[in-house]
Amino acid sequence: MAKKYSSKINKIRTFALSLIFVGFIVMYIGIFFRTSPLIMSICMLLGVLFIIASTVIYLWIGILSTKAIQVVCPNCNKPTKILGRVDMCMHCREPLTLDRTLEGKEFDEKYNRKDTSLKQ
Repeated sequence: MAKKYSSKINKIRTFALSLIFVGFIVMYIGIFFRTSPLIMSICMLLGVLFIIASTVIYLWIGILSTKAIQVVCPNCNKPTKILGRVDMCMHCREPLTLDRTLEGKEFDEKYNRKDTSLKQ
């Protein structure tokens, strides 16, 4: 059941990569409006903004990744990074936690929220 989740770092990197592709697609759409300089300029500007946003997200996740706790996954024996109370292994998607109170419980991303009502 935990196989539908992925590492938080990988999710953010995938989002940043998709922003690059969206930016290029928006710029290519602008080429179809060569006869209208205003629409073409808006598309080019939006595309560049998507790419700049992606760069900022890559910078942010890079900084966050250097501060993440690195552990060795007990399943695949490869080093991986954990963000928050629970996370997945980047390689084999094994649920990981450093919180002893969550060991043995089913993986749920809700454990990373600051809401104290989720503690059972």
